[in-house]
Amino acid sequence: MTTDIIADLVIHGGTIVSPDTEYKASIAIKDGAILAIGEQSAMPKAKEELDATGLHILPGAIDVHVHFRDPGYAQKEDFASGTAAAAFGGVTTVFDMPNTLPAISDAASLKEKHAIASAKAHVDYGLYAVLGEDSLPNIGELIEGGVIGFKCYMGNTFGRIPSPTTGAMLELFEIVAPTGKRISLHAETNSIMERREARLRQMGRSDPLAHLAARPAVVATEAVARAAILAEWTGARIHILHISSAAELRPLADAKARGVDITGETCPQYLLLSADDYEAKRGVIRVNPPVREVENQDPIWQALVDGTIDMIATDHAPHAPEEKTRADIWSVDCGFPGVETQMPLMLTEIARRGASLSDYVRWSAENPAKSFGLFPRKGALMVGSDADIAIVDTNRAWTIDDALIQSTAKISPWHGMHATALPIHTIVRGRFAMKDRQLQADARGWGRSVHDIQSMPVPDVRNENQTIAAVTSQAPSHTGSAAA
Repeated sequence: MTTDIIADLVIHGGTIVSPDTEYKASIAIKDGAILAIGEQSAMPKAKEELDATGLHILPGAIDVHVHFRDPGYAQKEDFASGTAAAAFGGVTTVFDMPNTLPAISDAASLKEKHAIASAKAHVDYGLYAVLGEDSLPNIGELIEGGVIGFKCYMGNTFGRIPSPTTGAMLELFEIVAPTGKRISLHAETNSIMERREARLRQMGRSDPLAHLAARPAVVATEAVARAAILAEWTGARIHILHISSAAELRPLADAKARGVDITGETCPQYLLLSADDYEAKRGVIRVNPPVREVENQDPIWQALVDGTIDMIATDHAPHAPEEKTRADIWSVDCGFPGVETQMPLMLTEIARRGASLSDYVRWSAENPAKSFGLFPRKGALMVGSDADIAIVDTNRAWTIDDALIQSTAKISPWHGMHATALPIHTIVRGRFAMKDRQLQADARGWGRSVHDIQSMPVPDVRNENQTIAAVTSQAPSHTGSAAA
């Protein structure tokens, strides 16, 4: 069939993965959006074609939890290296946390960070602002300045952002609730952790497992339950970051059952690592909240599968090797890279855990997009959606090598782990950010704030020429679970 429309790119031969099914089809892309999905013979002519035979075509992952350290700690990571790592990991949108220097707590700091990100980013991004007592007067200007949401630090972590009192949290939730912005929570109770850490230090404990002993699962369980009560009272939309324990699942599920607008994420470190790894990995594994006992893994996996936990994220938090290898665990910086390795590790593990590629698409793309108001522009392979695509070889055996990752920080607990999946191409709004495992030079600065995208209508590319209706063969419709 012929048409007057010329696509920018047509992808042939791959297997598309939706939240419900897998099917073979071609995808045509024009002006950054998906123009058509269907039989190869029905596709329009294109300026460029890509043969994806033998590969799987997924919506680009949306990582709602990264720390790119820019501004203030660019020696650890910046937006260029962090988003390059995202592109190599099949991640097309990232949400960056506000514990930078300065912290993102007012319009001026937010504007500065938007300028940094827009100049350097290879993939699309959202920016969080701090939700605390200091930023309370600035909530209106932060929303106007273009935040994806707010980050509330109930417990201490890198950057030492002050934790608000429960009274301040209630007031903050009351102010944010009418705006519809989601509040992401580092849900650990600070007072418990500080007392336990002080006791351990007095006892002379400085071994890696002392970090776990200072932050038992009760600190997270209590914080999740308390945050859910405040959200229920105020109508605030909340998101529980880095769920690390089985104990947190009950207050999360109970809150959902009560109708609280609450979502949750977990990270590969809580699914694939355990306390058994502290002896070998030592300070490299230190992260907040800590990697826990192995008996937490199966319940967290099951919660992903049954929808109690909505999404997968990484808490990508790089540090220099010397900051991760100190002998005293209390002086080791918390966090490690993960945005580049999440997709390969998860796709390697899902079959063993009884999950599917469709499940992974829900966790990594659809549910994050729905939770933060980006669906269907993001998180879906549908006509009119942004052409954010990860093209993956799900039968590629390889071994993770820290020396070869894109992140500035060349140290992680993933070094030496084997994977059987690898993103080969990553496309962001129709443009290759990574192609044939090579970063594309012209992709730097292509990344756009999702705030700008949210304010734009979803394009109806079919209006350009009515003949496209005859060309387009829509993918099977789906009603994947909504996380919002």
